[in-house]
Amino acid sequence: MIELINISAGYCKNIVLDYLSAAFEKGRLTAVIGVNGCGKSTLLKAICGILPIFGGDIHIDGMKADDMTRKEIAKKAAYLAQGKSTPDMTVEQLVLHGRFPHLNYPRRYTKCDRDIALSAMERAGVAEFSENPLYTLSGGMRQNAYIAMALAQDTDYILLDEPTTYLDIVHQLKLMKTLRELSDGGKGVVAVMHDLPMAMTFSDKVVILNNRRTEMIDSPEAVYKSGIIEKIFGAEIGLSDDGKSFYYKY
Repeated sequence: MIELINISAGYCKNIVLDYLSAAFEKGRLTAVIGVNGCGKSTLLKAICGILPIFGGDIHIDGMKADDMTRKEIAKKAAYLAQGKSTPDMTVEQLVLHGRFPHLNYPRRYTKCDRDIALSAMERAGVAEFSENPLYTLSGGMRQNAYIAMALAQDTDYILLDEPTTYLDIVHQLKLMKTLRELSDGGKGVVAVMHDLPMAMTFSDKVVILNNRRTEMIDSPEAVYKSGIIEKIFGAEIGLSDDGKSFYYKY
């Protein structure tokens, strides 16, 4: 479990998160939602040690993050940022980058590393494109290549910042189903999302950020029934008759 206990974080003197507490479990897909600028990306960066916290504690599987190196954290949690660049390399080369936390200098891939990378590409559906340059892939397949890189990192947690951005609806649904399968398989998946119905439909738990901290943490059904979505976002959502999916009401 990743536990955030009364953390404060931000940029220079700009406090974005203040006394925020939350927990992210293995085997669950947690959606993090909130209005623009509320600190969703900041939260993920704080967990990974990319952004130092000003106060509070972060524990990863019982270990205090302050006592862990970035490499040790990277063995626990893979992070995929929003708006990633398209480096001049093949899919396989990108996916092998996921093995970096497990390598010493000079970086030399073993057969085990390559086998793990291949397995990750197969799971993410990009194995047939392993020798293709990334720029030749569609946006959806390129995103799957990054998912494969995260899988090759072989962590218990995967943290994603707006993973469906720039994808068409077909690739959005495929990606969310992949994330759902990963969490069902035991990974702790944390996804920052803007699409509220999609976040609610696929997640086990929803974390709502507001006023620098967590406004509500509960199941999608409880969040829906609370009326907090309309209060914070000014949007109304509905629940399908079969109780399996959410949608915007217009």
